[in-house]
Amino acid sequence: MNGGYEDGYRSCACFWGTEPGRLVKQVATLLGDVQRLDVLDAGCGEGKNTAFLAKRGARVRAFDISTTAIEHARMFLGDPANASLEVADVRKCELPESNYDIVIAYGLLHCLASQAEVTVVLERLKLATKAGGLNVICSFNDRQQDLSAHPGFIPVLLEHSQYTSFYSDWQLLYQSDEDLTEVHPHNGIRHTHSMTRLIAKRCTITT
Repeated sequence: MNGGYEDGYRSCACFWGTEPGRLVKQVATLLGDVQRLDVLDAGCGEGKNTAFLAKRGARVRAFDISTTAIEHARMFLGDPANASLEVADVRKCELPESNYDIVIAYGLLHCLASQAEVTVVLERLKLATKAGGLNVICSFNDRQQDLSAHPGFIPVLLEHSQYTSFYSDWQLLYQSDEDLTEVHPHNGIRHTHSMTRLIAKRCTITT
C-alpha cells in the first residue's frame, strides 16, 4: 500500500517537494485562521501539508505507512510541539470519532487494495471529523491514468462521481475532475493522472 512511491522515497529526501497541496492552501484561505484546529493528515508522505498547517498554528496528527517517508518528514519538520508524526496504517489505526476539524487524505485512497477498502476508509475518516469540520480529498480516478512512472503499481480507480457521492450527506464546498501532469525526481518520466479533488463539510449535528 505505498503506491509504488517507496523507491522514490529511498532515492531522495524530498520526493514530493515542500510546497503544500493546492487544496490544503485553499482550505487555509477558506478558514482564514487554522490556529488551534485539530488536523488529521492521513497518508502524509513526507509531511509537506502537515508542515504548512502546523506552521500556522494547527495541531496536526500525521501518519504514513512508509517508514522512509516518516523519517524524511521528521527531518523536514524538525520537532514542532503542535505536530506528531507516526508510522501507521489508516485501515487499522485508532481514529477517535468527531475528533478533527480538518481531515486530509492526499494521494492516499488510490493506494488502497480495493474499492471496498476505499469505502471503509472514507467512512472512518468521515466519522473522525467534527460536526462542521472539513475533509480534503485528492485521489486518482478512472478517467485516464498513465502509470509509466509507477511500474508494478495497480491503483484503485473509482469514478469521480463515486467520490462525490460518498459526500452526498455533506456540503460539497469544492470538487473537480482535472488532469495532473508531473515528473517524479527519481525516474524523470513525465506522466499524467486524472484526479478527483474535493473539499466537503460535515453538516452540523442537531438534536
